[in-house]
Amino acid sequence: MPVGSAVRDRCRTLLGDQGEIHYVFPAVSTVPTGTGNFLIVVTGSAISVLATRTLRSDRPVAVLAAFPRHTRLGPILPGPIIELNSMTFEFDEEYAAVVAAADAEVFAPETLPPDPLPEL
Repeated sequence: MPVGSAVRDRCRTLLGDQGEIHYVFPAVSTVPTGTGNFLIVVTGSAISVLATRTLRSDRPVAVLAAFPRHTRLGPILPGPIIELNSMTFEFDEEYAAVVAAADAEVFAPETLPPDPLPEL
C-alpha cells in the first residue's frame, strides 16, 4: 500500500531542502537492543532514514541517518531486508518494487518504463 500524502508531507517538513520526494516506504529495524519503526525516504539528493514515534509509525520525528543519493538500497535479502551502511531494515514485500525502482532510477535508468502521463 502506498504511503499517504499526509505522511509524505510530514517527511517533507522534517527533511527541509532535500528536494522532491521520489519514494517513501516503512521499515523496521531489528537490533539486539530492540526494534524500531522507520521511514526510508528517497529524494533527488539523498536517502534518509527517519525515526518515527513508538506507537505511530506514520509520524516521523527525527532524521536518524542520511546517505548520498548514489547509495544503493539493494540487493534485497530474504525477509525482505536491505542493509544501509551498518543498519539492517526489514520491510513488507509489497515495497520490494519501490526499492528496485529507487535503485534503477540511479543505476539503470534505461530499465524504467516511460512516464505514461508526462504532462501531469
